[in-house]
Amino acid sequence: MSIRGGLKKKLQAGETVVGPFVIIPSVPLMDALGYSGMDFCIIDTEHGPISQESATDLVIAAQGVGVAPIIRVGDNDERLILRALDVGSEGVQVPQINSIPDAEAVVHAAKYAPLGARGLSIFTRAGNYFENDGEGHTDRQNDETMTVVHIEGKKGLDNLDEIMTVEGIDVLFLGPYDISQSLGYPGDVRNPIVETALREATAKARSQGRAVGSYAKDVEMGKWLIDLGIQYISINVDAIIYKQACEAIVRSLKA
Repeated sequence: MSIRGGLKKKLQAGETVVGPFVIIPSVPLMDALGYSGMDFCIIDTEHGPISQESATDLVIAAQGVGVAPIIRVGDNDERLILRALDVGSEGVQVPQINSIPDAEAVVHAAKYAPLGARGLSIFTRAGNYFENDGEGHTDRQNDETMTVVHIEGKKGLDNLDEIMTVEGIDVLFLGPYDISQSLGYPGDVRNPIVETALREATAKARSQGRAVGSYAKDVEMGKWLIDLGIQYISINVDAIIYKQACEAIVRSLKA
């Protein structure tokens, strides 16, 4: 089983962690993922068909097989962040963070007082269903819950120094595809201009001791990101991994 806060501790210790985006609302697939050795998964409620109910099932399944579940919400919205955390996910990923107020809004929604103003219910899965009368719940959640913010465009890159001053952000996630579009090369994530932007942003964040994440479409790109100093590697998407595995089988058997 995964231990809440374990993924955060790995990052704080300087380890590299790896996990896919999940868009298939399937408990058996999540169960299988747990035997692969992946550290975490990002349950995607922004770009996929996953509902709140399905996300809850996937969080439970992931933690049961040692995979730390992070929920990507669809917007920097207090209600969405609250619901993602109350079902027991180990953190949230929030899109389109471009300024200090954007980052502050994430912390405000994800952390309990005095760090933020997350709505308090100790009668949820995150509160272990009122175990021990909820004693220590807010402190534990503030310590264990991860906040991952997406820097996805030129504005966010330009304001990175300021965004990094916001306390309570655990990972600065550089979204290469949105960044490529913002820089005028949509989809061309290995364009030299895009690569330079990712390299410079990573170096800037790491110089301040900040953990950085990004998305790799394949293992080759993942290794390049690791060489840059990126620790939180989002590798591919579960549906694409399945499709590519099936394609390889078909090519081998019908060659």
